[in-house]
Amino acid sequence: MVWRLWGAGPPVVLLHGGSGSWTHWARNIMPLARHFTVWVPDLPGFGDSGLPPGVETAEALADIVSSGLDDVVSPPAPVSLVGFSFGGIIAGLVAARQRDRVRTLVLIGAGGLALGAAPTRQLARVTPNLTLAEARAAHRENLEILMIADPAQIDEAAVDVQMENVRRTRFKIGAIPFSDALVRALPRISARLVAVWGARDVFPASPPELRHATLAAHHPEVDFRLIDGAGHWANWEAADAVNAMLLDVLGAGTPARA
Repeated sequence: MVWRLWGAGPPVVLLHGGSGSWTHWARNIMPLARHFTVWVPDLPGFGDSGLPPGVETAEALADIVSSGLDDVVSPPAPVSLVGFSFGGIIAGLVAARQRDRVRTLVLIGAGGLALGAAPTRQLARVTPNLTLAEARAAHRENLEILMIADPAQIDEAAVDVQMENVRRTRFKIGAIPFSDALVRALPRISARLVAVWGARDVFPASPPELRHATLAAHHPEVDFRLIDGAGHWANWEAADAVNAMLLDVLGAGTPARA
Protein backbone atom coordinates (compact mmCIF):
# COMPACT_ATOMS: atom_id res chain seq x y z
CA MET A 1 0.00 0.00 0.00
CA VAL A 2 1.45 3.35 -1.09
CA TRP A 3 1.20 6.36 1.25
CA ARG A 4 2.21 9.93 0.37
CA LEU A 5 3.28 12.49 2.95
CA TRP A 6 3.18 16.29 3.17
CA GLY A 7 3.62 18.87 5.90
CA ALA A 8 4.22 18.79 9.63
CA GLY A 9 2.01 18.85 12.69
CA PRO A 10 -0.75 16.59 14.03
CA PRO A 11 -1.42 13.68 11.66
CA VAL A 12 -4.39 13.76 9.30
CA VAL A 13 -5.20 10.94 6.86
CA LEU A 14 -7.19 11.59 3.65
CA LEU A 15 -8.92 8.60 2.02
CA HIS A 16 -10.04 9.00 -1.59
CA GLY A 17 -13.25 7.90 -3.28
CA GLY A 18 -14.11 5.06 -5.63
CA SER A 19 -12.42 4.97 -9.05
CA GLY A 20 -9.94 7.33 -7.43
CA SER A 21 -6.50 7.78 -5.93
CA TRP A 22 -4.66 10.35 -3.81
CA THR A 23 -5.31 12.87 -6.60
CA HIS A 24 -8.93 13.23 -5.46
CA TRP A 25 -7.35 15.49 -2.81
CA ALA A 26 -5.13 17.52 -5.14
CA ARG A 27 -6.81 20.82 -4.18
CA ASN A 28 -6.80 20.12 -0.44
CA ILE A 29 -3.40 18.71 0.44
CA MET A 30 -1.26 21.84 0.51
CA PRO A 31 -3.65 24.05 2.53
CA LEU A 32 -3.84 21.28 5.14
CA ALA A 33 -0.10 20.60 5.03
CA ARG A 34 0.62 24.10 6.38
CA HIS A 35 -0.88 22.94 9.68
CA PHE A 36 -0.78 19.13 9.72
CA THR A 37 1.21 16.08 8.75
CA VAL A 38 -0.97 14.93 5.86
CA TRP A 39 -0.91 11.25 4.89
CA VAL A 40 -2.71 10.40 1.64
CA PRO A 41 -2.68 6.73 0.58
CA ASP A 42 -3.92 5.02 -2.51
CA LEU A 43 -6.39 2.45 -1.19
CA PRO A 44 -5.63 -1.19 -2.06
CA GLY A 45 -6.55 -1.83 -5.69
CA PHE A 46 -6.44 1.86 -6.62
CA GLY A 47 -3.70 4.06 -8.06
CA ASP A 48 -0.22 2.85 -7.13
CA SER A 49 -1.35 0.39 -4.43
CA GLY A 50 -1.55 -3.32 -5.13
CA LEU A 51 -4.63 -5.45 -4.56
CA PRO A 52 -3.91 -8.59 -2.51
CA PRO A 53 -5.70 -11.75 -3.68
CA GLY A 54 -9.10 -12.29 -2.11
CA VAL A 55 -9.61 -8.69 -0.97
CA GLU A 56 -13.16 -8.00 -2.13
CA THR A 57 -14.99 -6.26 0.74
CA ALA A 58 -14.91 -2.93 2.52
CA GLU A 59 -14.01 -4.76 5.74
CA ALA A 60 -10.98 -6.37 4.10
CA LEU A 61 -9.82 -3.02 2.73
CA ALA A 62 -10.26 -1.43 6.14
CA ASP A 63 -8.12 -4.12 7.75
CA ILE A 64 -5.28 -3.29 5.36
CA VAL A 65 -5.66 0.47 5.80
CA SER A 66 -5.79 0.14 9.59
CA SER A 67 -2.60 -1.91 9.59
CA GLY A 68 -0.94 0.58 7.25
CA LEU A 69 -1.99 3.45 9.50
CA ASP A 70 -0.18 1.78 12.40
CA ASP A 71 2.94 1.65 10.23
CA VAL A 72 2.95 5.35 9.29
CA VAL A 73 1.55 6.81 12.53
CA SER A 74 2.67 4.61 15.40
CA PRO A 75 0.07 3.93 18.11
CA PRO A 76 -1.05 5.37 20.42
CA ALA A 77 -0.53 8.74 18.69
CA PRO A 78 -3.89 10.41 17.98
CA VAL A 79 -4.93 10.85 14.35
CA SER A 80 -7.80 12.37 12.39
CA LEU A 81 -9.40 10.69 9.37
CA VAL A 82 -11.11 12.36 6.41
CA GLY A 83 -12.88 10.16 3.87
CA PHE A 84 -14.49 11.13 0.58
CA SER A 85 -17.34 9.02 -0.87
CA PHE A 86 -16.21 5.35 -0.82
CA GLY A 87 -13.26 6.52 1.27
CA GLY A 88 -15.76 7.72 3.87
CA ILE A 89 -16.93 4.15 4.35
CA ILE A 90 -13.36 2.94 4.75
CA ALA A 91 -12.54 5.82 7.10
CA GLY A 92 -15.51 4.89 9.27
CA LEU A 93 -14.48 1.25 9.40
CA VAL A 94 -10.91 2.23 10.31
CA ALA A 95 -12.19 4.62 13.00
CA ALA A 96 -14.16 1.73 14.49
CA ARG A 97 -10.98 -0.37 14.58
CA GLN A 98 -8.87 2.50 15.97
CA ARG A 99 -11.43 3.99 18.35
CA ASP A 100 -8.86 4.70 21.06
CA ARG A 101 -6.88 7.13 18.91
CA VAL A 102 -9.03 8.51 16.07
CA ARG A 103 -10.04 11.89 17.51
CA THR A 104 -11.99 13.34 14.55
CA LEU A 105 -13.70 11.57 11.65
CA VAL A 106 -14.82 13.74 8.73
CA LEU A 107 -17.06 12.17 6.08
CA ILE A 108 -17.51 13.97 2.74
CA GLY A 109 -20.30 12.58 0.57
CA ALA A 110 -19.98 9.20 2.25
CA GLY A 111 -21.94 6.12 1.23
CA GLY A 112 -22.67 3.07 3.33
CA LEU A 113 -25.80 4.45 5.00
CA ALA A 114 -28.22 2.05 3.26
CA LEU A 115 -30.43 4.95 2.16
CA GLY A 116 -30.54 4.10 -1.53
CA ALA A 117 -29.20 5.92 -4.56
CA ALA A 118 -30.91 8.54 -6.65
CA PRO A 119 -31.42 7.76 -10.36
CA THR A 120 -29.01 9.59 -12.64
CA ARG A 121 -28.54 9.98 -16.37
CA GLN A 122 -26.95 7.09 -18.19
CA LEU A 123 -23.17 7.35 -17.95
CA ALA A 124 -21.12 7.66 -21.11
CA ARG A 125 -19.32 4.44 -21.98
CA VAL A 126 -15.54 4.61 -22.19
CA THR A 127 -14.34 1.86 -24.51
CA PRO A 128 -10.90 1.07 -25.97
CA ASN A 129 -11.97 2.02 -29.50
CA LEU A 130 -12.53 5.68 -28.59
CA THR A 131 -10.07 8.31 -29.73
CA LEU A 132 -8.35 10.33 -27.02
CA ALA A 133 -10.66 13.27 -27.71
CA GLU A 134 -13.73 11.02 -27.54
CA ALA A 135 -12.54 9.42 -24.29
CA ARG A 136 -11.92 12.81 -22.72
CA ALA A 137 -15.37 13.96 -23.78
CA ALA A 138 -16.92 10.84 -22.21
CA HIS A 139 -15.08 11.36 -18.93
CA ARG A 140 -16.09 15.03 -18.92
CA GLU A 141 -19.73 14.01 -19.41
CA ASN A 142 -19.52 11.50 -16.55
CA LEU A 143 -17.99 14.09 -14.25
CA GLU A 144 -20.94 16.36 -15.03
CA ILE A 145 -23.46 13.56 -14.42
CA LEU A 146 -22.04 12.27 -11.14
CA MET A 147 -19.29 14.33 -9.60
CA ILE A 148 -19.37 18.08 -10.25
CA ALA A 149 -22.54 20.18 -10.19
CA ASP A 150 -21.23 23.21 -12.08
CA PRO A 151 -19.95 22.25 -15.56
CA ALA A 152 -17.72 25.33 -15.53
CA GLN A 153 -15.70 23.66 -12.75
CA ILE A 154 -14.86 20.66 -14.97
CA ASP A 155 -11.48 21.82 -16.19
CA GLU A 156 -8.82 19.85 -18.04
CA ALA A 157 -7.16 18.91 -14.75
CA ALA A 158 -10.38 17.32 -13.48
CA VAL A 159 -10.68 15.30 -16.69
CA ASP A 160 -7.02 14.24 -16.40
CA VAL A 161 -7.55 13.06 -12.82
CA GLN A 162 -10.74 11.17 -13.71
CA MET A 163 -9.24 9.44 -16.76
CA GLU A 164 -6.11 8.26 -14.99
CA ASN A 165 -7.90 7.12 -11.86
CA VAL A 166 -10.55 5.14 -13.73
CA ARG A 167 -7.86 3.50 -15.85
CA ARG A 168 -5.92 2.32 -12.79
CA THR A 169 -8.82 1.12 -10.62
CA ARG A 170 -8.79 -2.64 -10.00
CA PHE A 171 -10.91 -3.05 -6.87
CA LYS A 172 -14.53 -3.85 -7.73
CA ILE A 173 -16.70 -1.61 -5.56
CA GLY A 174 -20.01 -3.07 -6.69
CA ALA A 175 -22.87 -2.25 -4.32
CA ILE A 176 -20.71 -1.33 -1.31
CA PRO A 177 -21.61 2.40 -1.47
CA PHE A 178 -25.31 1.49 -1.17
CA SER A 179 -24.81 -1.02 1.65
CA ASP A 180 -25.05 -0.50 5.40
CA ALA A 181 -21.29 -0.88 5.90
CA LEU A 182 -20.87 2.54 7.51
CA VAL A 183 -24.09 2.33 9.54
CA ARG A 184 -22.94 -0.93 11.11
CA ALA A 185 -19.62 0.67 12.10
CA LEU A 186 -21.11 3.81 13.66
CA PRO A 187 -21.85 2.31 17.11
CA ARG A 188 -18.17 1.39 17.46
CA ILE A 189 -16.86 4.85 16.56
CA SER A 190 -15.92 7.10 19.48
CA ALA A 191 -14.38 9.94 17.43
CA ARG A 192 -15.97 13.33 16.97
CA LEU A 193 -18.06 12.93 13.81
CA VAL A 194 -18.41 15.57 11.09
CA ALA A 195 -20.55 14.70 8.06
CA VAL A 196 -20.51 16.89 4.96
CA TRP A 197 -22.32 16.73 1.63
CA GLY A 198 -22.36 19.00 -1.37
CA ALA A 199 -25.85 20.52 -1.42
CA ARG A 200 -26.17 19.44 -5.08
CA ASP A 201 -24.74 15.92 -4.65
CA VAL A 202 -26.73 13.65 -6.99
CA PHE A 203 -25.84 10.37 -5.27
CA PRO A 204 -28.08 10.39 -2.18
CA ALA A 205 -31.69 9.34 -2.72
CA SER A 206 -32.51 10.58 0.77
CA PRO A 207 -33.00 14.20 1.84
CA PRO A 208 -30.36 15.78 4.09
CA GLU A 209 -32.68 15.49 7.08
CA LEU A 210 -32.77 11.68 6.79
CA ARG A 211 -28.99 11.44 6.40
CA HIS A 212 -28.58 13.63 9.47
CA ALA A 213 -31.07 11.53 11.45
CA THR A 214 -29.39 8.27 10.43
CA LEU A 215 -26.04 9.49 11.70
CA ALA A 216 -27.50 11.15 14.79
CA ALA A 217 -29.14 7.89 15.86
CA HIS A 218 -25.63 6.70 16.74
CA HIS A 219 -23.87 10.07 17.23
CA PRO A 220 -26.40 12.58 18.59
CA GLU A 221 -23.81 15.36 18.47
CA VAL A 222 -22.84 14.77 14.82
CA ASP A 223 -21.76 18.00 13.12
CA PHE A 224 -23.80 17.88 9.89
CA ARG A 225 -23.00 20.36 7.11
CA LEU A 226 -23.91 21.12 3.51
CA ILE A 227 -21.61 22.88 1.05
CA ASP A 228 -23.70 25.32 -0.99
CA GLY A 229 -23.64 24.79 -4.74
CA ALA A 230 -21.31 21.79 -4.66
CA GLY A 231 -21.85 18.35 -6.12
CA HIS A 232 -20.49 14.99 -4.99
CA TRP A 233 -16.77 15.80 -5.40
CA ALA A 234 -17.08 18.83 -3.15
CA ASN A 235 -13.43 18.71 -2.11
CA TRP A 236 -12.52 19.51 -5.73
CA GLU A 237 -15.42 21.68 -6.88
CA ALA A 238 -15.66 23.78 -3.70
CA ALA A 239 -12.09 23.32 -2.51
CA ASP A 240 -11.85 26.68 -0.74
CA ALA A 241 -15.00 26.04 1.29
CA VAL A 242 -14.01 22.46 2.10
CA ASN A 243 -10.48 23.48 3.06
CA ALA A 244 -11.80 26.18 5.40
CA MET A 245 -14.19 23.66 6.94
CA LEU A 246 -11.43 21.08 7.43
CA LEU A 247 -9.06 23.59 9.00
CA ASP A 248 -11.85 24.58 11.36
CA VAL A 249 -13.00 21.12 12.46
CA LEU A 250 -9.49 19.66 12.63
CA GLY A 251 -8.35 22.48 14.88
CA ALA A 252 -5.71 24.21 12.79
CA GLY A 253 -3.76 26.82 14.68
CA THR A 254 -0.53 28.56 13.76
CA PRO A 255 1.00 27.00 10.64
CA ALA A 256 3.54 24.33 11.49
CA ARG A 257 5.87 25.48 8.75
CA ALA A 258 6.28 28.35 6.34
